[in-house]
Amino acid sequence: MSKVANRMPLIDALKAVAAMLVLLHHFSSYGPLAAAAREAMPAAADWLFDYGRMAVQIFLVIAGFLAARGLSGEGQALSVSPLPLIWKRYLRLAIPYLAAIGLAIMAATIANQWLDDEAVPARATLGQWLAHAVLLHGILGVDSLSAGVWYVAIDFQLFALMALLLWAGRRHVIAPALVLATALASLFWFNRDASWDNWAIYFFGSYGLGAAAWWASGRRQMSTWLAVIACVAIAALVVDFRLRIALALAVALLLGFSRRNGLLETWPTARPLAFLGQISYSIFLVHFPILLLANGLYSRFEFESPLSGLVALMLSVFASILGATLFYRWIESPAASQRITNALSWLSGNLWVLARHTRRLARRAVLGAETP
Repeated sequence: MSKVANRMPLIDALKAVAAMLVLLHHFSSYGPLAAAAREAMPAAADWLFDYGRMAVQIFLVIAGFLAARGLSGEGQALSVSPLPLIWKRYLRLAIPYLAAIGLAIMAATIANQWLDDEAVPARATLGQWLAHAVLLHGILGVDSLSAGVWYVAIDFQLFALMALLLWAGRRHVIAPALVLATALASLFWFNRDASWDNWAIYFFGSYGLGAAAWWASGRRQMSTWLAVIACVAIAALVVDFRLRIALALAVALLLGFSRRNGLLETWPTARPLAFLGQISYSIFLVHFPILLLANGLYSRFEFESPLSGLVALMLSVFASILGATLFYRWIESPAASQRITNALSWLSGNLWVLARHTRRLARRAVLGAETP
């Protein structure tokens, strides 16, 4: 089956919209460009600042939907060890993520020469980089090196938690029940306490809604199961209304109904949305380094008018999409990621052989020196 046939246009479209909203949220939040945008279009800038970040819920629901599809398509338990799957997920996320962190560090170093703004991260330390590399920067309270990278750590935690729950169940019914029970705990308790927002359990309600939508859409009484999901989520909203959970519920129901009636694989047919959806992770990763450079240049040339800010903002958005396209081709795409993984494996293997050879030579040298 071809790559095109494997893609789901509706999911690509949702990811495209979500990625652009997150991008515009950050562009309306940081630096002099954000101030210029707010002066030129105050209502739009305020809306993006207040609500653009909620587009992350779309990614959370889609991630749960696809995780259920890949790990437990029929609601079955995970029969193999989850550790290789978790490691594979880490590599899938971390290779482009660490490359983007490198870009962010370089962009911050350059922008810091032109721009005195809190949006520019301080000079990175080795400990800070290591905390990001192992996806523990949020839990450890380490300052972020790029905007939005907290989501990468949360995505990894969510996948690992779901894989472990499906493996712990070990039975056809118990495995998805554990996932859904954890989602309920998140919706009714943990998601209501922001002190948990560096942990997967805080977001597992939205992730679980996506998984539940996948499982429900494969049942004979799909409408009944989706109605149950809706009633549970609405009950959680009655207890404590959160717009982000309402959005997550809407996306989950859309995915569930669309899978059953075939829209998931056939609509929409707009190629720009399909393209932006395909490179959405790259957009998510590289737009902040470009934002830093754009703000630095804007400040360096001392532009001040709202019109100049608006033009610079539009050019920055275009540059972000262009940068994401190149980043996807060279770093994130499956072929590029495989090349990088193979190169790292070859390098680590040769370094290990070199280390063993060096240790053997050193041992011989010591024994030779001790021989009278």
